[in-house]
Amino acid sequence: MPSAETTRASVHEPDVVRPTREDEVAAAGSELIGGPIGRRALLGTSWWTPVRVVALVAIGLFALGMVQKLPCYDSGWFFGASSQYTHACYSDIPHLYQGRGFADGLVPYFDKLPGDMNYLEYPVLTGVFMEVASWLTPSSGDIQSREQIYWMVNAGMLLVCAVVIAVCTARIHRRRPWDGLLVALAPAFALTATINWDLLAVALLAAAMLMWSRGRALAFGILVGLATAAKFYPFLVLGPLLVLCWRAGKWREFSTAVLGAVGAWLVVNVPVMFLAPQGWSKFYSFSKERGVDFGSIFLFVSRWLNIDIPAQTANAWAMFLMVAACAGIAAITLTAPRRPRFAQLVFLIVAVFILTNKVYSPQYVLWLVPLAALARPRWRDFLIWQACEVGYFLGIWMYLAYTSSGDAHKGLPSDGYQVAIAVHLLGTLYLCAVVVRDILMPERDMVRRAGDDDPSGGVLDGAEDVFVLGAAAHPPRHAAAFEGPHVEWGSRDVEPAEGSSP
Repeated sequence: MPSAETTRASVHEPDVVRPTREDEVAAAGSELIGGPIGRRALLGTSWWTPVRVVALVAIGLFALGMVQKLPCYDSGWFFGASSQYTHACYSDIPHLYQGRGFADGLVPYFDKLPGDMNYLEYPVLTGVFMEVASWLTPSSGDIQSREQIYWMVNAGMLLVCAVVIAVCTARIHRRRPWDGLLVALAPAFALTATINWDLLAVALLAAAMLMWSRGRALAFGILVGLATAAKFYPFLVLGPLLVLCWRAGKWREFSTAVLGAVGAWLVVNVPVMFLAPQGWSKFYSFSKERGVDFGSIFLFVSRWLNIDIPAQTANAWAMFLMVAACAGIAAITLTAPRRPRFAQLVFLIVAVFILTNKVYSPQYVLWLVPLAALARPRWRDFLIWQACEVGYFLGIWMYLAYTSSGDAHKGLPSDGYQVAIAVHLLGTLYLCAVVVRDILMPERDMVRRAGDDDPSGGVLDGAEDVFVLGAAAHPPRHAAAFEGPHVEWGSRDVEPAEGSSP
């Protein structure tokens, strides 16, 4: 007989969707741990809740990613340029410890650096993160050991960010906590987590989206502002939110979010902006003046057509393509038969920004991993995209090994690297295509097939439309009016899951 505690847990907690009952890939993968859970499993009967499992898996995969960097930690970062590429274990972190003055005690944005860079080329909050890590790194000893410790300190801080990302992703959709495993088990996430400091902005944005899903518009805005102070791309989420709130008439919540974002960004940036204007502006001037670089569609086109694309031309085309894509996303949002989910549009806008950027560093995949898990929680599509990203991860390091190995030419030649870029672009476009298909055909959306509307939408979840265009303007007008069948994979329908395990 179930205990009173178990009964209370089963009454007050929502039914948890088990991926092993709706996703054939998840079901097949679960055979490694004994197969799908039985139908009588109840939520709250064990310490092993979905969120705790997701957090522990994220820690384990992050640790494996650190182990993958071991050849570089031992010697690759310090002796010979090509070995850190042939082992695919490169990281900016140890190199910038000395290269950006942290080893010499220079203060970011205020102290001028020797060489051509002049000042640190990162947003302010990321610079603070880097500086705090340098405070925790011993100032004595040989430079190699100090760089190793600096990387290890940063890895520990980034691990906290990784757990925050996985946990927030698991908690955004109350009935789908197991989707957090998509983040925790993403191979590209583990491989790229300690290349740079991107996880700080990703964690802040994940926490922001959790706050929005709980209806806390001000907290959402503040966290978006802080994320934008750490990396440029998070402010893009306000665009999809504008169109969604326009369609639903949620102007007060949108205004609150924008004010919170602007205020938080100003609090972080204004002191440095006024006290060290040249250092503060370096990130923005560097981004504008930077030429076509690794992984971008512009590099692919320039090498394919054997032409040179100046930075100004690339900037103009990137802006044009971004604006055109934003207009297309807005049109889809206002004309879709059912208002798109917030996570779907955030994924699309960030993916478009990546695809139209002048550079694609391998760690940029981190921006998309939690968004992809929320937008399209289907293991097959997610793993197809991840395979493409892992291919690019290996491709860029093998190409750099080829260019740095002199006459030995060990690695991937230019034509092979072109293929790696194409694989990355096509993989991201594929995931964008299936998300757009889900928006235009909401009955194919796995989240809505399970009976939900927009778990990441906060005040938008189940809200009535007040402004729509095209066929969407005709009744039924209520976002929750669509009651599509809960069709599981296979030949029979399955009820929403009762248990807490996948």
